[in-house]
Amino acid sequence: MSDGFDRAPEQTRPLRAPPSSQDNSPQQNSESTMAKPQVVAAPVLMSKLSVNAPEFYPSSYSSNYTESYEDGCEDYPTLSEYVQDFLNHLTEQPGSFETEIEQFAETLNGWVTTDDALQELVELIYQQATSIPNFSYMGARLCNYLSHHLTISPQSGNFRQLLLQRCRTEYEVKDQAAKGDEVTRKRFHAFVLFLGELYLNLEIKGTNGQVTRADILQVGLRELLNALFSNPMDDNLICAVKLLKLTGSVLEDAWKEKGKTDMEEVIQRIENVVLDANCSRDVKQMLLKLVELRSSNWGRVHATSTYREATPENDPNYFMNEPTFYTSDGVPFTAADPDTWMILMMRWTQR
Repeated sequence: MSDGFDRAPEQTRPLRAPPSSQDNSPQQNSESTMAKPQVVAAPVLMSKLSVNAPEFYPSSYSSNYTESYEDGCEDYPTLSEYVQDFLNHLTEQPGSFETEIEQFAETLNGWVTTDDALQELVELIYQQATSIPNFSYMGARLCNYLSHHLTISPQSGNFRQLLLQRCRTEYEVKDQAAKGDEVTRKRFHAFVLFLGELYLNLEIKGTNGQVTRADILQVGLRELLNALFSNPMDDNLICAVKLLKLTGSVLEDAWKEKGKTDMEEVIQRIENVVLDANCSRDVKQMLLKLVELRSSNWGRVHATSTYREATPENDPNYFMNEPTFYTSDGVPFTAADPDTWMILMMRWTQR
């Protein structure tokens, strides 16, 4: 008896498409004739794209703005409408700043020729920067550019001087605003963060060409911190944390150059608030994280170290260096805010 390994393997029946109704020929023996595999042609997809199709624009793109902007200010009946349209355009498309700011300034130089017009321009930019949360940085950049490129300089003051005067108006009511109702405090916090952006972005050129920051803003930020810590409500303290995360390293460097110990006093104030103030546990945790951030030189890596050495595993302040983000409702949040650690962890793991 032979085993199964001596037996020839059975021939496998080839797969065939079912015969059509018109095929009446007899079926051939599968063992004598090898059936040819049937080739099925894939359908050809015809594209509906056309080279003559109209240009695509994202939903946030305003073609009306571009057309009218290229024509200058002729389509705008008032300066207010022209400037507001440009500010809204920058808010939606901040990347267009570099390519469009020069023409915007040139147009303003032909339009802003009176004290009233300059005052109106300053007010429009100030309102946009303090009412739209994610425009404070862009607003500060815009203010810096216009302060160097607007040619009008009336007796009432140039653009930068009028801007600082407008900020001073809000600054003088800081103590009342810090203890006001929720709406008043929210408006005050927007002003505080805009002033922080101005301090970082507003450049003042000296007679010898040296570029410096406005010392008056440095003094103002110190007093604004005092107002926030003197009224230790949660939202005031959160605003103080965001301001210090934004400007703390620059402020401390400037104070040290002058031999001042202002940052030591600020940190001591924070520690007193953590011990004595009746604020929430989450806010106290934010304040402690800020103290920890400052103790690590504001998260700045030393020159002898490479950037890649700072990781979430070996640097406890790694996520403290994240910028301020905004929710879909325009509410700002940072890595130090409660309930956002998981969001930032997911953001970094997806990179």
